[in-house]
Amino acid sequence: MSASPDGGQYSGLSDQSSEIPCSGGESSKHVSLLELEVCTGTNEVKSRAVVKYCAAPPPTSYALLQEQTDLKLPPANWLRENPQLGSAGTTVLGSSSKSKPFSSFGMAYDFIDNIGDDVDVVSDSENIKKLLKIPYSKSHVSMAVHRVGRTLLLDELDIQELFMRSSQTGDWTWLKEFYQRLIDQKWQRKKKSKEHWYQKAILSKFLYYSINGDAAAERLPDNEGEEESGAEEFSPSWPATFPSTPSDSEESAGLRNDFVRNIMWTFEDIHMLVGSNMPIFGGGRYPAVSLRLRDNNKPINILTGIDYWLDNLMCNVPELVMCFHVNGIVQKYEMIKTEDIPDLDNSTFSTRVVKDIAQNILSFLKSNCTKEGHTYWLFKASGSDIVKLYDLTTLCEEAEEEKYQNPFTLPVAVLLYKVASNMMLKARQNRKHYGTVRTLLLNCVKLLDQERHPQIIASAHYMLSELFQLDEPPEADSDGSLRAGSEDSYSDEEEGEEEEEEELAEDDSDTSSSDAAGDSKAIAVIRSVGELSVPEKYKSTHQIRPSYAFPVSQDKEERCRHVLSYVLEGLKAVDGSIKKESDLPAADPNTPIPLKYEERVAPVEKGITLLLEIGQKHATRSGIIPGTWQHRIKQQLFLKASKAYYVLSDAATNLLKYGRALRYIKLALQCHDAYCAVSSVLPPRVLLFHTECLSLCGDIQLMLAQNANNRAAYLEEYSYQTKEDQEILHSLHRESGCQAFNMATDLATDPEYQLIVSSKCYEASYELLTAEVVKEQGAQQLGQVLKRLGNIRNEMGVFYMNQAAAVQTEKEGRSSVSVPEQELWKKSFACFEKGMQDFHAIEDQTNTALLLCNTGRLMRICAQAHCALSTDQSRGEFSPEEALYYNKAIDYYLRAMKALATRGSHPLVWDSVTWELSTTYFTLATLLQDYAPLSRKAQQQIEQEVTDAMMKSLRYCDLQTESARQPLYQYRAATIHHRLASMYHSCFRNQVGDEHVRKQHRSLAELHYSKAVRLFLSLRDAPCELLRTLLERVAFAEFTMAGQSSSGAKLKSLTAALEVMMDTRHAFQLIHKELFESQREPMPSADGADGPSSSGLNLEEVMKLVGVFEASFSFLLLQLVKLLAATKRKPRAVSSRASVFNGK
Repeated sequence: MSASPDGGQYSGLSDQSSEIPCSGGESSKHVSLLELEVCTGTNEVKSRAVVKYCAAPPPTSYALLQEQTDLKLPPANWLRENPQLGSAGTTVLGSSSKSKPFSSFGMAYDFIDNIGDDVDVVSDSENIKKLLKIPYSKSHVSMAVHRVGRTLLLDELDIQELFMRSSQTGDWTWLKEFYQRLIDQKWQRKKKSKEHWYQKAILSKFLYYSINGDAAAERLPDNEGEEESGAEEFSPSWPATFPSTPSDSEESAGLRNDFVRNIMWTFEDIHMLVGSNMPIFGGGRYPAVSLRLRDNNKPINILTGIDYWLDNLMCNVPELVMCFHVNGIVQKYEMIKTEDIPDLDNSTFSTRVVKDIAQNILSFLKSNCTKEGHTYWLFKASGSDIVKLYDLTTLCEEAEEEKYQNPFTLPVAVLLYKVASNMMLKARQNRKHYGTVRTLLLNCVKLLDQERHPQIIASAHYMLSELFQLDEPPEADSDGSLRAGSEDSYSDEEEGEEEEEEELAEDDSDTSSSDAAGDSKAIAVIRSVGELSVPEKYKSTHQIRPSYAFPVSQDKEERCRHVLSYVLEGLKAVDGSIKKESDLPAADPNTPIPLKYEERVAPVEKGITLLLEIGQKHATRSGIIPGTWQHRIKQQLFLKASKAYYVLSDAATNLLKYGRALRYIKLALQCHDAYCAVSSVLPPRVLLFHTECLSLCGDIQLMLAQNANNRAAYLEEYSYQTKEDQEILHSLHRESGCQAFNMATDLATDPEYQLIVSSKCYEASYELLTAEVVKEQGAQQLGQVLKRLGNIRNEMGVFYMNQAAAVQTEKEGRSSVSVPEQELWKKSFACFEKGMQDFHAIEDQTNTALLLCNTGRLMRICAQAHCALSTDQSRGEFSPEEALYYNKAIDYYLRAMKALATRGSHPLVWDSVTWELSTTYFTLATLLQDYAPLSRKAQQQIEQEVTDAMMKSLRYCDLQTESARQPLYQYRAATIHHRLASMYHSCFRNQVGDEHVRKQHRSLAELHYSKAVRLFLSLRDAPCELLRTLLERVAFAEFTMAGQSSSGAKLKSLTAALEVMMDTRHAFQLIHKELFESQREPMPSADGADGPSSSGLNLEEVMKLVGVFEASFSFLLLQLVKLLAATKRKPRAVSSRASVFNGK
């Protein structure tokens, strides 16, 4: 705190010239923080000012006029432009001293960041003073109130001037009639008195003397004052017309910010952006003072005191210099501190009461001026204590007036648009603004006529579409709390001091009778101005923005439909502004444009190459000139529509609605085509989005190929069109033929064509992502596209492979490989190879292993196709071609396992590869064993190859890990052991000569038979295989016994054979159980046929094995009897086992 010249204290004003930075006449913004706490006795109010803009030079000291200076004589510099005085000097006699009807809009445009949320009131300082003096003044109040977000804009509504203009133009006649009928039945324009103009002239000359005290006095021409008076009375302060463009309207409609200072004033908890033209002087021991001229014969009244006090508070001036005169002759000067003004003689007032008045008026307006875009009229008649608030927009609608006849319509709409546009920047970081922005834009659109203002309407609809987040659900605006007592704005009015003094004594009898009658039309009424002095008399209980909650929807389709509806309205506004309608082809927007679907197979490759001609230049058919607003907005609308349709397509894909998905992606690509038609260069972000569209199109075509059975349902979805889609498509056709992507988005019937289209979409996306312009930004997306490319090539490879397999089954005994079959192999192999390259590029080892596995399967199909047939069409020997392809298959499977490295990397893929590898080895060994190429190889070589293949197959049979394939592995391992045992059994029977080799074959046969039996015993669904293995083992024992000579050895062999026969008991029990259960199950057929056979057992094979069992068992028993009869004794072991067997 620093001391004032006479010992008082005030804050923040030690150097006023440094606290209020100014630049002479230039538009520059300054942020200077000044705070002042005003204390008056027990009263205290908080005031804080931030100078946002100042067009005046730094304050200079004022000239102290000598006593007896005659102010009636003008100084030499009178009425010359002076930056120190600003408009206050040159226009003090002119109309500009009056508050302009759009002054708040000019300030709002300049400080758009503060509008809508940060500021409660925007107005001229004179209007603020007028409102706060309502309880003390009998003068009339007429102000226009507009809401923008939580900000109120207050402007003077000069009824007299408005009605003078109405009598000439015919506008607002309904308001004039309403005013005369309900408020002032004898309305007539009031003229200013000669005293008024005399006082104005004296003040003007005083200010010029104060900045130039040495200037010589000059006599004023006798008619000059009258000319100025007439000029003020008839000069129009209300705009005559409103141009259609916002920039022009700001200039010609008086929407410029003409104030010398714009100040952010916080009065208690009320935040106001005010404009002031008050001259400020400073220098020396008085850094900042305001100058006032007073008639020494007239005491300062309460209205004048409040006026001076509020001016100094708003401009943060700590002291007031009062110059007293008598009949224009200077008498003396007096210095008064700002905080002492409320305690002046004859002008005592309570600052707390002024604060209460401010808060009550704010709450009153806040609670009742709730609709953005509406023009409210705050009116108090002269001499009346009743303050009324009317909704002029509603009254205008009731009078069936066109909305653009309201002169505030365009400025309000433009301001709503500008505030929304500014808040959009904030909304990108904070979505709580979305609801406010949406309401502002919707109200802006309601106010405007599309034919007059298509640019604003189109831009507003585009911003509305931008509010909806298409990739995720938007967050609701949960912060609904507003500051109590500071949510709305103030009104705006200026009136001369002398008029106020006259109104203090004015009688209110002329309007009291009509007050009650006007209440029916008023939306709110203050019954007595005295209520405004009561603390918290009016509290804001009305929710400011009941409709500001942003519509939150979890449904993507609903959000996209909102976006498309706004895009369509924007396109209509743009199209309506283009004049070359006669040059366009005739089209009915209500007639659906057919979406063609036809079968294509032959020219697929040639036709799909059009897909790669991204951004090809098409002539604009509507005649839009590049660089115009129509051109720019159409670009953005087309792109937004494309994104909305993309999201719709993606959502439909997730719902498995592939026909609908294809229709939406077709519309998305058509929007992109139209965007290319009106764009000379495609920015990287557009190209990246286009790659996403192409990738999704490829996904949909792939799904359609895989779900060909539902084609009828997909066709119905694809053919449907909403009216909205038709109208958007109609607008697209104004710019482009939209044919570039037809090949990619047609609904075909051939799966091969759909797979090719899908592949080409991915290839086009890949080529775009590898282009230099988007290479860096699309690095992450490139990996996804390569994965899709690898997948589609795998699908195409499998498709051709399955076709080759189908051709093979239809050969009907033809041993030669056909040319079509070979072509299918080549296509399949080429696809697999390209797919492996794609996955290798992104180091996807799992999918690489899968493609290697599929290639191995292809090699096996090739091997099966080279199966040799003999002359009687029976299977011939195992051919070298078969061996070649089986070995190639094995090589691919081994490469797949190498790519996976371990089972832990991907267990499912690992198990699949090992199973296929084991199967290939097993098939190779089985064919070598069953169709041995004895014409080319020796028996021993073949046996060795079979053994090696079988053991390798056995190596990849995972018998330990519990999985769904474990029973299959066990069955295969048992079968391998059985086959090896049978082979060694055969070798043992046929081997002649080398006894060592025979013993080795015998031991190997015993070993594999025992392992096969043990594995078959662990399986409960292979009783026939178990029985066959046991019977072969018995036959092996019988053959061994036949070669023995001693009775003891034979007896031992017979005993072992009988023990094997005992093991067949488990197999017979399984067979019996299965047959019994199948007989108990009810048969679906009427005649009850196929009872036992339904068990899954091969009854013919079972009967055959039973016959072998009976013959073998009888033979063993007969041989045992013979042997025992010959030896005359019965061994104990044989006796005990025979008894057990007979007792079963």
